[in-house]
Amino acid sequence: MAILPIITAPDPLLKVKSKAVDRVDDGLRTLMDDMLETMYLAPGIGLSAIQVAVPKRVVVVDVAREDEPANPLYLVNPELVCVSDNLATYEEGCLSLPDHYADVERPAEIEVAFLDYHGKRQTLQAEGLLATCIQHEMDHLEGLLFVDHISALKRNMILRKLKKAKRLEATA
Repeated sequence: MAILPIITAPDPLLKVKSKAVDRVDDGLRTLMDDMLETMYLAPGIGLSAIQVAVPKRVVVVDVAREDEPANPLYLVNPELVCVSDNLATYEEGCLSLPDHYADVERPAEIEVAFLDYHGKRQTLQAEGLLATCIQHEMDHLEGLLFVDHISALKRNMILRKLKKAKRLEATA
């Protein structure tokens, strides 16, 4: 397995809509394994392929706590089948927007259909943090970031800070 570089905002690739995957094969499984290892090391609880510069509809998620065994989910071509009318607010962060967080309101419960690690069609009902994390990662597949769900003022402030950090990093 390999650690992949995570791209950060304002990289324009993060605004690209990812393409559907034709089939789950060994190459895609290697990508998912590498994404999972990258996510754990970051550390994070979710990662989409676009965040490692691969515009494919692939997401890995693991919301297990540190004192729990790992419980990774691999979602290929995920689609929301159903969302609840009830909303939940979580403070979200993102590996592509390091050190920035904001409260985001999303459906509290979802049902998602996807292909699993072996290419088998699955559905999953999720609530709480898992539902939020899956929706967050699925947003990436559409070229959306969690800051697209907050006020323009807060979003612009975060993006300005990230641009400044990139400029400083480039001159260092």
